[in-house]
Amino acid sequence: MTDPVKYLLVDDLDENLLALEALLTREGLVLHKARSGEEALELMLRNEYALALLDVQMPGMDGFELAEFMRANDRSRHIPIIFVTAGTGDASRRFRGYEAGAVDFIQKPIETDVLRSKSNVFFDLYEQRRQITAQRDELASLGAALRAADQQKNRFLAVLAHELRNPLAVLASGLNILERAKEGVDADQIRMTMRQNIAHVTRLVDDLLDINRIERGKISLKKEMVRLDRILPAALDLAQPAIEAANHRLQVEMPGEAITLEADPARLIQIISNIVGNAARYTPQGGEIEVRVASSDGFAVIEIADNGIGIPPEQQARIFDMFEQSDNGLGVIGDGLGIGLALVKQLVELHGGEIRLQTSQPGEGSTFEVKLPIAK
Repeated sequence: MTDPVKYLLVDDLDENLLALEALLTREGLVLHKARSGEEALELMLRNEYALALLDVQMPGMDGFELAEFMRANDRSRHIPIIFVTAGTGDASRRFRGYEAGAVDFIQKPIETDVLRSKSNVFFDLYEQRRQITAQRDELASLGAALRAADQQKNRFLAVLAHELRNPLAVLASGLNILERAKEGVDADQIRMTMRQNIAHVTRLVDDLLDINRIERGKISLKKEMVRLDRILPAALDLAQPAIEAANHRLQVEMPGEAITLEADPARLIQIISNIVGNAARYTPQGGEIEVRVASSDGFAVIEIADNGIGIPPEQQARIFDMFEQSDNGLGVIGDGLGIGLALVKQLVELHGGEIRLQTSQPGEGSTFEVKLPIAK
């Protein structure tokens, strides 16, 4: 809701203040009244005014002196001033008023229509200025967001180039060796290495396509009743190469009773294997990875914990953002484009569940928690 516009009315006589208040009252306008110049200056320290109507002839600090104080203060110098006077309107008097910063004079007795008309001009000007300020702030915010998006795009393109260059170099090298067909070459090993790199590139492309489909609302889940204890082994098998390559120890805890979900089996496997694969990649050689499954309040709870490099506190709020990768300076940085967890989050939410980083300490590891509704 927009804050009301405020006017400041300054006059040492209560009856004059009440008369001005009656004439100016309108929707969206708040009128503050001061009975002396000192009281007016105090109010201006706490409020932003669209217009000040000052009586010229006041005991102590008169209207001209108050206007001069206002113009000398950064907070109040921009406030338009209309002098309300019962005195003579000679040229010298008006000159002093304009020199003090007045935009207009109104003679008493006040003509109602004239006062309202002039007042409405400043009301509208103030509203327009607020709109311009809001638009300027919005444009500044959009500009900052665009700059951040551009930096993110450049970072993504650099990572994508790196991720594609390496497997393509392996494929080119493998083809070159096979074409030469020298004796003593282990062709089967070369083909296996080439297949692994093709699988890596395929995974990158599949992740990009999945993100695009989800953002366009084109992805659809093929849900069916599945038991979690039968899905989990397939998911762990996909992450097994990364686990074995780093010589990690994998421990799995399952509840005694079966947990049934209404889920897309392929996407469920993708969710679990992605998180476990991340744990394997971000854990130094010989680490430990635990997968714990339980049920709680109608949800299947899957916890995946590791004792890897952990996530720095300043990165934890962004870990599910697109193209984010953890790097805590320990020299262990996962491969991929940094879209795995962003994709997992969207897939989990499509299933009516939620994912969160339960805990993470740099150098001590991380624990992720996935909650999915149990089929009724």
